[in-house]
Amino acid sequence: MAVFVALGAFLMTLAGGWVAQRVTDRRHLVLGLAGGLMLGVVGLDLLPEALEAAGTPVFGVPAALLLFVGGFLVAHLVERLLAARQVAHGADGQRVPQVGLAAAAAMVGHSLMDGIALGAAFQISGSMGVAVALAVISHDFADGFNTYTLTSLYGNARRKALLMLFAAAVAPVVGAATTLLFTLPEELLGGYLGFFGGALLYLAAAEILPEAHHTHPARSTLLCTVGGVGFIWLVVGIAE
Repeated sequence: MAVFVALGAFLMTLAGGWVAQRVTDRRHLVLGLAGGLMLGVVGLDLLPEALEAAGTPVFGVPAALLLFVGGFLVAHLVERLLAARQVAHGADGQRVPQVGLAAAAAMVGHSLMDGIALGAAFQISGSMGVAVALAVISHDFADGFNTYTLTSLYGNARRKALLMLFAAAVAPVVGAATTLLFTLPEELLGGYLGFFGGALLYLAAAEILPEAHHTHPARSTLLCTVGGVGFIWLVVGIAE
């Protein structure tokens, strides 16, 4: 059942990527929406789940929050190192394609964990599986949208963006299938969600949203960002 439901996530991910590549003439709106979706996923979905699963305090701070901050700092460090390397090779002022690929790879990893979480939920009960399935299928549209946008934003060829999109679409199916073989510890899943959430927030706040409002600082861009957050809020509310 989990694998069958994951096929729905596969289709929704592809649909999100298809929408992202079809609106290139409204790039500022795409980036504004992508930033809002990423912010909503982090603040309203990933972080609450991480705190619930891995909220054990470490020196007074929940482990999930420590990993969240760690993910933010690691994303910042990786980008700075790659940018410095690019400057050393005479490409100052240009976006680093490897950053986009690394971000897209993180989205693929997140989609894989979505599938694992889906399978684990069905292992617990059918009702929990349905609730998680609704959340996964709904926000995988945003995952596909963001995967394609992140890859192409940093100057990668369309072929690479489509390849990463397909990998993100297949990942939930693979993740759900692996749960037939093992059970994932809840704290490990929570820790991963916290770390990934921090990295995703860095990309949204430091890269996607500034780019969207710098190239076209229109009210419509801001509305797209708010709309992206609102969409994720709706998805989370329905899932609950």
